[in-house]
Amino acid sequence: MLMTQIFLEDLSVGQRFSSGSLTVSEADIIAYARQFDPQPFHTDPDAAKDTFFGGLAASGWHTASLTMKLLVGSELNIAGGLIGAGGELAWPRPTRPGDTLRLAMEVLAVKPSKSRPERGMVTVRCETLNQNNEAVQVFTVNMVVLRRNPAP
Repeated sequence: MLMTQIFLEDLSVGQRFSSGSLTVSEADIIAYARQFDPQPFHTDPDAAKDTFFGGLAASGWHTASLTMKLLVGSELNIAGGLIGAGGELAWPRPTRPGDTLRLAMEVLAVKPSKSRPERGMVTVRCETLNQNNEAVQVFTVNMVVLRRNPAP
């Protein structure tokens, strides 16, 4: 299925987008953590029981990577790709083995660039939700978005 590319002119404050879903396994959590964030609450289910998390939890960076995967395949198909320009990231609760994640996104701001007529900046709030509709990550991101018909 070919998705329509989205340009700056196609976006407006309040627009909402969503993604498909994916399920995170214990093996996924441990494999990611062993390579990138080897702390016991991410790598050892038994040791994790006596930690702040009270059980195995995915690294926040793993959750961020899964969010990016969902974002790339989402309805928010930005022309030229997803180009981040900073933002704010929070993990209000951990991602756990067996969680099924999906994205709910809302456009918060759309600003054409005054100095670069071929693009603008869009601010999007991306909530990564588990199967209980609880946010495991909230990412408010500023993205560079191309214009369809740049003004000369």
